[in-house]
Amino acid sequence: MDRLDAMRAFVAVADLGSFAEAARRLRLSPAAVTRAVALLEDQLGLTLLSRTTRSVRLTERGALYLETCRQLLDDLAHGERRARGEDSAPRGLLTVAAPLLFGRLHVLPIVEALLREHRALTIRLMLSDRNVHLAEDGMDVAVRIGDLADSALLAVKVGEVQRVLVASPVYLAERGRPEAPAALARHDMIAFEGLENTNDWRFGVSDRTSVRIEPRLAVNSADAAIAAAEAGLGITRALSYQVRAGIEAGRLALVLPDQAPAPVPISLVYPAKRVGAPNLAAFVTAARRHFQAHPVVFPGANAGEDRD
Repeated sequence: MDRLDAMRAFVAVADLGSFAEAARRLRLSPAAVTRAVALLEDQLGLTLLSRTTRSVRLTERGALYLETCRQLLDDLAHGERRARGEDSAPRGLLTVAAPLLFGRLHVLPIVEALLREHRALTIRLMLSDRNVHLAEDGMDVAVRIGDLADSALLAVKVGEVQRVLVASPVYLAERGRPEAPAALARHDMIAFEGLENTNDWRFGVSDRTSVRIEPRLAVNSADAAIAAAEAGLGITRALSYQVRAGIEAGRLALVLPDQAPAPVPISLVYPAKRVGAPNLAAFVTAARRHFQAHPVVFPGANAGEDRD
């Protein structure tokens, strides 16, 4: 690890007050971060951080050196952006991948806002329910819904989406509304196999309650599962944005909203080499703005509660 990397490690530890948290941010092992800071201290002949079993704090000399490190790293990043022309306004082509329905409802408005704001920018939006491979498909950024697998891609969380149970008001009037997850065993269940990879459905913000579902109907299409629920065939689980229109129109009603599982993240993933690119930066900013103004979790469905 070179001197600049050691400075980055030192700044991360100072900011987070933890070697382990700094390692997670930098995608390094805690041992590597510890060695980097120790190397820096040896080179300077100074103690930069005071370590105890419970805390990590800057020494007086460490606080002074931290200011120098921040300035050097900021100047270097600025110089690199200028050399790549990344401080300029968005222009040229940005390629974006997103899930089909989510892309039409929530990514297309982001694209529309960007195109109106930046006349020199063009966008290729690819909508597909398969997870595209960014490098193979020539994409700059992709929208992902759900927990992310470890990869070399960088990720920025821009929002959350809720998994909810829904049924038609007619079905609930005929069969009764379940009052607890265990009561689902007495109901007709519709499973969308693309959302759940198991028939053990978990409930509650800590996913502590598990119920074995025996679906009367299983389909591989979210649209088909939702249509079946609207037709009164049973209860299904879907993502909040997929059923919002049906709920607002009265074709569907939420079931067990207070037992909804923890929200799953909406993330933007992109290669590390795209960091600082003006087109990507503009898209990330616009996406954050959109989901702050138009959240896709339902109020009262556990989204705002504390989670373990």
